[in-house]
Amino acid sequence: MERTVPRTASEEIELYLRTYYSLLRSTDEVPVRALEEVHQRTNSLLHPHAETPAPDLNAFIYSILRLPPCIVQVRRVLLGQSRQVFLHHSIGDVETWQPVAARARRRRCFWDGDETLACYIASRSDIDDIVPMLTAFQIEWNKIHTLLLEADENLLDDATSTEKLANALRMSADDLERLKQAWGADFLPNLRQARKRKQRFFVRLLSGSLSEYRRATHAWWEHIEQHAPRILERPVYFISSNPHSLPNLLAGYALRHEKTLSDFAAHAADPLLREEWKAIWQGNMPSSRENFLYYVLKKYQNTPEGRATRDGQLAHEAALGITRIPSEHSFDLEAQAIEIRRLRGQFVDPRLRDLPWEQLAESDAFILNIDYPLGLAAYHVLSQVAERVGEVRGVYIMGKAATLNGAVGDVMIPNVVHDEHSRNTYLFPNAFSAHDVSPYLVYGTVLDNQKAVTVRGTFLQTAGYMGVFYREGYTDIEMEAGPYLSAIYEMVRPKRYPVDEIVHFPLARLPFDLGIIHYASDTPLSKGKNLGAGSLSYYGMDPTYAAAVAILRRLLSREAERIVKRK
Repeated sequence: MERTVPRTASEEIELYLRTYYSLLRSTDEVPVRALEEVHQRTNSLLHPHAETPAPDLNAFIYSILRLPPCIVQVRRVLLGQSRQVFLHHSIGDVETWQPVAARARRRRCFWDGDETLACYIASRSDIDDIVPMLTAFQIEWNKIHTLLLEADENLLDDATSTEKLANALRMSADDLERLKQAWGADFLPNLRQARKRKQRFFVRLLSGSLSEYRRATHAWWEHIEQHAPRILERPVYFISSNPHSLPNLLAGYALRHEKTLSDFAAHAADPLLREEWKAIWQGNMPSSRENFLYYVLKKYQNTPEGRATRDGQLAHEAALGITRIPSEHSFDLEAQAIEIRRLRGQFVDPRLRDLPWEQLAESDAFILNIDYPLGLAAYHVLSQVAERVGEVRGVYIMGKAATLNGAVGDVMIPNVVHDEHSRNTYLFPNAFSAHDVSPYLVYGTVLDNQKAVTVRGTFLQTAGYMGVFYREGYTDIEMEAGPYLSAIYEMVRPKRYPVDEIVHFPLARLPFDLGIIHYASDTPLSKGKNLGAGSLSYYGMDPTYAAAVAILRRLLSREAERIVKRK
């Protein structure tokens, strides 16, 4: 079969990868300054204005949201797979340091309160994420440093100088406001820091061995076994999605507290929250009432009065066989073990109530739902699950993607995936089609029979290279499907996944159900702002829950059919 995609990434990306991996082999700390030139020459789709004197605010805010706030004080970033790796390299017990987190990236990090940040990494993909992000942050921070030095030294002390500050930083007033929102209360303190000093990061990779990644994955899985030991003997439906959709849909805690959440939304400080709820309540907006309650629940639980409901939610879920398992001493990847027989139809989301719950009460299967991992971690995680559980009856993947032909909020269902890690092109029978998702999607469009490409990192893409894929019909850009399919290859074939091949999974050869659904969170080839501009907010829940409902309906229907056949 003739190959229809490039065999390797662009030369600029390959040079960038070779540069920082060769530097990270050093046992000493590597200055990020050594990567700035090659980063700028890469012409990243996410950082197109890296070489200009004016700040590239989209790239800067993207990095701000995905690095802990303490990054403005950090000089040294240490990367390792687990607590033991840091202890082995005489760094100390980093878990006694202050835990810190980014707003838009799940990664367990610890700060010593001074100049050192320690981060747990789950695979090579974390390196491909962190290193370019630190480089982009440093480039843009230092642009602001230079511009502030050229400006009036009293500029940051004048509370009325918003327009002057925007002009000094060579950005619009709207962009300055976006930066202010990204930094919040730290906006002026961070700008004063930026004027005072340049940023000079140093990075050290403590261990890059494959065995350490596997050891960290094994430690993550052992923690799951301790909390849900019966999962080792039972059939399992594996889902990679997020930690909130399935518990909300299956336990219905938010729906049972609708009045409390409605009152909170009606009097919320956020005017958007108030107006959205009013429009839904009056029937003037087509948004899903249930989806909005799930969204409000999260907001409510972040308030002092709502914080106490977290324990009540966990107790309600546990009574229905939903066990939440946060990770410990390794990468940040929450899991949920859900015993199907203990679920109750009277509590579930209305979109699931017509399922045969009486039959499902006889199920012996578990649902294992994990918060979607980053890149190659997906391969390690699914490989570990496949080795340990009794039987895999289904693999369902839901994740974010960029779309080259759709809009933010659209849903894409691929049946072809080109994986940049293995350079394989996977052809597979996707269990889902457009009609499985479209009844539950309010705002977007469902596009099935799509072709996806799994990239190595968000900064490791160029417009030219993505244009090549677009011309070949690849419109779905994401980071996990390829590694998952490599793990699936090893679950159904008696050898390790190949490299640079076209791999076909015939339906008859798959011993379990396989479905992949992506929802668009970015349109990188458009002229609009990328995800650096912000997040999907509430509207991101529309495709998320549409996909989650479709997955649960298929999974539970198949399990009920299996029970009937067994009888």
